[in-house]
Amino acid sequence: MGVKQVIVIRRDLQMGRGKAVAQGAHAACKNLLGIIMSMNEKWRSWLDEWLRSGEEKVVLKVNSESELLEIYRKAMSRGLPVSLVTDAGRTQLPPGTKTAVAIGPAPEEVVDEITGHLKLY
Repeated sequence: MGVKQVIVIRRDLQMGRGKAVAQGAHAACKNLLGIIMSMNEKWRSWLDEWLRSGEEKVVLKVNSESELLEIYRKAMSRGLPVSLVTDAGRTQLPPGTKTAVAIGPAPEEVVDEITGHLKLY
């Protein structure tokens, strides 16, 4: 079983490169901390496998908040570790702007069912 982490970032916000990278990193870190702090043994086993196998990450794009939230909802409904980043509004975006989602690490076939149609960022 392969595992990976997918980070989905909104392109419609036209964030600068550094801002977009920071938002993706926030999502990735938030998700990993959630897994570590959880008592979910399945998620922990996926994390262990991911760490052993090279920590595959893929960054994808969506073009709207509604697309981002749909990805988030689908991952939640599948019981996957998922996080949603909402910007604090200190730099380029208004406070509360939803910018990125991270899914996994989780089995790649399940993640691909949710994100396989998206294009690389």
